[in-house]
Amino acid sequence: MTKDVIALTQRMPDPSAMLAGLLSGGPDKLVDTTGEGAVVRLCDEEGRPLVSVEAALLVQVEGEAERLLGATPPPVPYWWTEARATTGVEEAERLAGTFAARLAALADGSAWPPEAAQSLAVVKTDGVSVAPTPAAAQPTVDVLTDKVAVVIQDRPVVAMTAWLQDAFHSTAGAELGLQVVTPAGTTLSPAVRASLSNWPSRWVVRDERDGYYDGQSGAVLRWQDGMFAPVAADDATADDPRTPVAASYQEVTDTGEQQLAITFRTVHPADDRLVLGGALESIWRELTGEPPAGWGTAEPANLPWSLRQMTDLAYERAPEPTWFVVVGSPDRPGLATVRVSRTKAGVEEYVTLMFGYGPDEEPPVDSLPRAAEVLATRHRLLSMLVQVRKARRDLAVPPRFEGPGVPLAFVLGADEVRQMPGDRARNTPLAQPPVPLGPKTRPAMYYPLPGDPLDLSGWQDFERLVRHLKGE
Repeated sequence: MTKDVIALTQRMPDPSAMLAGLLSGGPDKLVDTTGEGAVVRLCDEEGRPLVSVEAALLVQVEGEAERLLGATPPPVPYWWTEARATTGVEEAERLAGTFAARLAALADGSAWPPEAAQSLAVVKTDGVSVAPTPAAAQPTVDVLTDKVAVVIQDRPVVAMTAWLQDAFHSTAGAELGLQVVTPAGTTLSPAVRASLSNWPSRWVVRDERDGYYDGQSGAVLRWQDGMFAPVAADDATADDPRTPVAASYQEVTDTGEQQLAITFRTVHPADDRLVLGGALESIWRELTGEPPAGWGTAEPANLPWSLRQMTDLAYERAPEPTWFVVVGSPDRPGLATVRVSRTKAGVEEYVTLMFGYGPDEEPPVDSLPRAAEVLATRHRLLSMLVQVRKARRDLAVPPRFEGPGVPLAFVLGADEVRQMPGDRARNTPLAQPPVPLGPKTRPAMYYPLPGDPLDLSGWQDFERLVRHLKGE
């Protein structure tokens, strides 16, 4: 498998430290660059990469190394330098470990995982060769077929790193799926989960009892026809193509932990005065009493929270869409993804946000109407859906069944309400009447829903409400 080794250092790895690391294979080891110089590679005699090293990233946000690696980094700010060893080559893994160990020693830090970086000695790689291109062309990809690219990860959390982001982009451009294979103990960052939900992309979990299964659905998988695909049950038929569910996926315990999940859309006129991220900051403050801690275009989120910097980056990339990840402080687990795109209506922000709560904590449900009103009156809210679900406080996605979210509330923005004929937005089939938000002459509507984690009938109410609002 591809082996990741990471150096976490107090000082920026200077050219001499990088050179010492790159000499891990001796002075005659081939070195080249890719990605416009952002990635340096140690290569075999044929010029194929043994180890790929990404440019060091300055992390200025507390808690990211702990969240993604379970590691203790130097105090912020610190430097995060990733090295990836090529699949199945023991010497390559040792090269990556020695590279990280040398960087940690010369730039005051540590390496993760500790057992991979125990030697500073030169690694002998004479005669070692690796897979030919195209499999070795993309440093993240371990197996490439005409249907999928397979990435094998052995990290505590599969995060939306720059490496993995590149893999998603390249496979999408080639019209391929991306399948991520992990050990049973690995979890996903919420930022990755949605990207692995579209067939044939999937999260493949290695399992002692069933071999492999889908970490999000539990379906038992096998490698067949060039990709991991579900196994048909013994009693499956063409009309009922059922798939067995892995036993490990069904081993669920109720810890009493919960998550509050919020998705919303805003749209703004495209002008020079626009500042992005204000809606997210507002609802974050309303629900936690503090702003987000940091943001980035990949994980780890490395930059302190800044509306202006986010806006500037989105302007630089326009008219192409921009994706951000936003995190909270370690004391209040929170994570959001933000997609900014240009539409006919203006500049749209699509936000997926979640907060985690322990058994002795309660989600701030009473603050939701106020938070919704702030978005509706100050940030041009189009719509918002709020759910509560039984899930982990740390927000990590385990390869186990987690109950579906149950809707707590739906909000329709003032412009959407105004466009509806008559009193359709006010007179609904729900037992509880909607709550107007904002000015009486131009209100948004807050629709309370049952929100009982033990009662999925809230989804029936939500579907009835949506059909009613559409005039169906």
